[in-house]
Amino acid sequence: MRKEAIDRVRLVFELFDVDGNGYLEPNDFDLMADRVVQAVPDAEEDAKAAMVAAFGTYWSALERELDANGDGRISFEEYTACVLAPERFDEALDDFATSLADLGDLAGDGFVTRPVFVALMTAIGFQLPNIHALFEEFGPTDDDRVPAATWAAGIRDYYAPDKAGIPGDRLVGGVATV
Repeated sequence: MRKEAIDRVRLVFELFDVDGNGYLEPNDFDLMADRVVQAVPDAEEDAKAAMVAAFGTYWSALERELDANGDGRISFEEYTACVLAPERFDEALDDFATSLADLGDLAGDGFVTRPVFVALMTAIGFQLPNIHALFEEFGPTDDDRVPAATWAAGIRDYYAPDKAGIPGDRLVGGVATV
């Protein structure tokens, strides 16, 4: 498992721990889902519902795989053991990645505009310079859009335990260089 992968999931853990108590709990995922769908008020209701459901699936996968004592919370160590194990998390990750990218595709044309991308990534909690650096890594079109499929693939890569030098590394710390 690469250090870069651990750094990436540490950041997501900290962002998803909405109440800051050091554990992920169902309420954290509910709060994050609300923030994300509120970031794009013009999105289709079906896309919003799919995003909320994807956050639920994400939590359910963690709970099913990791919450052996049934206390309803996941520590960072437990989180890393699941999300960096593709065989345990791929289905939930695919659902999450597709739902987030689809939520950002307001025109239904397979692309996400920079303002929508920024709104969604800001709602999750990423830093603005890092968000813009990631968007640039995805190779925006002349009219400042990125393919939703490229973003979804980038989300999947973000959780890959063996990858480094990927666009998602731009989200960790200062604006990273590749």
